[in-house]
Amino acid sequence: MNDAEPTNETTEERRRCYECFRPISDCFCDAIPQVDNLTDVLILQHVAERFHPFNTARIVKKALGRCHLIVDHNRRFGARHLPIQAGAGLLYPRVDARPLAGLPAAERPTQLVIVDGTWRQAKTIVRDVPQLAELPCYQLTPSSPGQYRIRREPNAQTLSTLEATVAALQTLEPDTAGLDQLLSAFHTMVESQQGYPTSHAIPRRKSDRHARPRNVPRPLLQAPEHLVVAYGEATPGRPGKRTAAPSPVNWVAQRLGTAERFSCCLRQQRPLSNAALEHMRLSTADFDDAVSRDEFCQRWNRFLHRSDVLIVYHHRTLQLLQQIEAAPARYLVLKSIFGRWRSGFHSLEELMALEGLPLLPSQDKSRANQRLEMAVALVEHLRTRHEQLQ
Repeated sequence: MNDAEPTNETTEERRRCYECFRPISDCFCDAIPQVDNLTDVLILQHVAERFHPFNTARIVKKALGRCHLIVDHNRRFGARHLPIQAGAGLLYPRVDARPLAGLPAAERPTQLVIVDGTWRQAKTIVRDVPQLAELPCYQLTPSSPGQYRIRREPNAQTLSTLEATVAALQTLEPDTAGLDQLLSAFHTMVESQQGYPTSHAIPRRKSDRHARPRNVPRPLLQAPEHLVVAYGEATPGRPGKRTAAPSPVNWVAQRLGTAERFSCCLRQQRPLSNAALEHMRLSTADFDDAVSRDEFCQRWNRFLHRSDVLIVYHHRTLQLLQQIEAAPARYLVLKSIFGRWRSGFHSLEELMALEGLPLLPSQDKSRANQRLEMAVALVEHLRTRHEQLQ
C-alpha cells in the first residue's frame, strides 16, 4: 500500500541505532565489551519492554557471548517450551530463594534465567510460567543501591537487569573479563541521560487522558491465538491513466498467539515494473511461486479460522481482500481505533512515532513484512496499555 512516507525532518529526529535503540548521536555500542561468560544466561522479556529506549536487556544480549533473549507475553511464555537447561536456576527474590553468594561450586547454577520487565510484569511471568516454578531460585544481596536512576524502582536496592546479570556473573565467575567494563558502559549511559532535560530523556509522550487508549474494542482483547494481523501490497497505479480497483500483489499475516505466519505473492496479469518491485522491496524471483487468486483464497481460508478477528492498519488493506471476495466477517482497523484519541498521523511510521515506538529496520525484509511487524507492534502495544490501565 502506498502510505505517505515520513518527512526528512521526522526521519532525522528519530534516527536510532537498532543495537542499543539510542539516538544515533547518543549511541554507546562501541563502549559495550564482548564478554566470554561461562554461565549461560536466558532472559525472558515482557513484550511491553521490547521497544523501551532504556531497556538494559538489549545491552546484556549484545555483550554476553552466552545469552538468549526471548520476548513474549507472560501467558505465551507459559504455553511454549523454553530453552531451559539442566542445572538452571531462576534469579528472582522468591521467598525460598537462596543467596547466590557463598554457594558451593557443585551447587552453582550453570544457566541463569532472568525475568526482564517492571516488577508487576516480572511477577506475572514468574506466576504464569510452569517451567519457572520447577527451578531452584537464587537472589542477590546488593550492598549498594542500583544506579538505574532513569526509571523508578520499587526500592533503593532494586537493580536493573544489566546490574543484576553482572552481579550474578561476578559472583559465579569472578575471573571473567569484561564485566566491570560492561557495568562502566552502563553507568556512562545513565550519566549521559541524566544530563538531558526530561522532555528529551525519553521520546515517549507523557501519558494523559487524551493519549490513553479509550474504548479499545473487546475483540482486540480476546485470546491472542484468535487475532491475525495482516498487511498487503497492491498493484500500482499507472500515471495519467484511470485504473481498475487495485488487487493484491503480496500478502503477509501473523497470528499473535502462535507467531504462525502467512506469506503469499499473487500471479499478476502483467509483470510489475522495476520501480514497483524496488518500492515493495521484492524481486522477480519472489514471483516464481506466485499463485492465482483462487489458490490464494484457498490458502487464506485455511489459515484464517472462523473464530479469528483480522486486524489491518487501514481500510485499503481490507479492500484488497474484498476485491477477490476473501474478506472475513470479523475485522478491526487500527487506524480507526487509534483515531479515537490520536490525530495528525497519516502513516504507520507517524503512528509508531506518536505512540513512542521506534521505527523497525528493514533488514532485507520486503516492505510488506516490515509494515506487518509495525502493525503487530501496535496491536501488542494496545493490548499491553489496556492491561496496565486495569
